[in-house]
Amino acid sequence: MEYTFEIVGVSPLLAFFTYQHQTQPNSRGAEYLATSRCSLDAFLESLETMPTRQRWNLDQAVESVIHFWLNHPDEVHHWQRRLEDAGTENLLIARLADLNALRVEFEALLNLPS
Repeated sequence: MEYTFEIVGVSPLLAFFTYQHQTQPNSRGAEYLATSRCSLDAFLESLETMPTRQRWNLDQAVESVIHFWLNHPDEVHHWQRRLEDAGTENLLIARLADLNALRVEFEALLNLPS
């Protein structure tokens, strides 16, 4: 399995948890992680609390987070500043996904054949 990790934005705490509650049953191959700190350690800690309903290789998922962090320092700094600007009642949101399942979801959204 191949994974992709991407920081997607900053969200108010309550909005994120409401979104998670509404979309959790429908999620196929993506998990949205949230942290109040923009650090690699914070995202790795949030992986530990990820639901085990996904049959993911956790080592490979962790590797994809680390790979993103090491290869996109400008993007990490950008989101670090956005989180600081947003204030303490906000979370930094990232998507960790099984690449194939994410592709299938996107194709379904666009009504493209698999």
